[in-house]
Amino acid sequence: MAGHGAEEHPHGADRLCEAGDRVYSRAVRRGRVPRGDAEPVPCLLELALLHPDPDDMDWLVPTSPQEVMTRLLRGMYDEVNASQRRVGSAVAAVEWYAGLGRRVRPVPSAGEGSAIRVLDGLARIQAAVDEATQACTTEVLTVQPGGIRREAELSEGLHRALALRGRGVRMRDLYTHVARHGQGLLTYLELMGDAVEARTLDEVIDRLILFDRTVAFIPANTDRTMALELRHPALIEYLVTMFERLWRLAIPLTAPLPETGIEGISHREQSIAALLAEGHQDAVIAERLGISVRTCRAHIARLSETLGAASRTQLGVRIAQAGLDGPPRSAAAFRGPGQESPTVR
Repeated sequence: MAGHGAEEHPHGADRLCEAGDRVYSRAVRRGRVPRGDAEPVPCLLELALLHPDPDDMDWLVPTSPQEVMTRLLRGMYDEVNASQRRVGSAVAAVEWYAGLGRRVRPVPSAGEGSAIRVLDGLARIQAAVDEATQACTTEVLTVQPGGIRREAELSEGLHRALALRGRGVRMRDLYTHVARHGQGLLTYLELMGDAVEARTLDEVIDRLILFDRTVAFIPANTDRTMALELRHPALIEYLVTMFERLWRLAIPLTAPLPETGIEGISHREQSIAALLAEGHQDAVIAERLGISVRTCRAHIARLSETLGAASRTQLGVRIAQAGLDGPPRSAAAFRGPGQESPTVR
């Protein structure tokens, strides 16, 4: 890729370089191209004219010419007085590519309204989430795994959350119990008032954001540099159902965690005991509960001391004898009959 950096492609989607024109034309005609074909022309990925195929990440599929035109015109209208000649150039370029596509079977659009779209890169993920945020009118459901939320993360998204609140959008957030100990989260919820309701669980699923029950975002790799934008109604319904079931099991942030019923054993240690009984290693338990491995091992040491276990094997036996090998009680276990869970104020 040497010699083909972004600096050598100072153009927009309306004026592709010669190499980019060849690769994009081939992608439109054939429906997709190998990822290696795009290495000499990074401009195609930077301009989102090509993106990963959800079914095979080694291939790239083209953004439809119609969507390219829509995107170009949307930006150009903001500067139309200074860029009228570019509008005509963009339309001509799109008509040329659209003509190529009409000669073969239609290529499924990966643009707005498509069922699954791969978002490659943090900038593209953030842009898609921002667009969905601006279009949201009624509800946002989120799942935030991990431990204590960093104040920088919360501050970064505060302006978007306040904009949602200003439009009357209701928000429900699911966190792990560990998040209760972060002052940043408590400050954020105080600022948001009754627009946000938060609950916690021992462990949650991976990150999830659902807007108006029509579009969802989930990670597509472990380091979260890629994401999937989902719009298929069946997938959205499945994710909403999963969220609602976790929500019913979760404990409102304003309510205390239930007692374990065993002196000297905290709710978190009961959660660790249940996962130990399932045979999980320390690192896995720590990740699922949103704590560090060091903290996890400190809790295991206290469990061993409290239960009088001299070895890991003996600890497993004592956990079963104490009845700690099942999941901790849910929110329903400490709410009285007919009592509704409180909302965050």
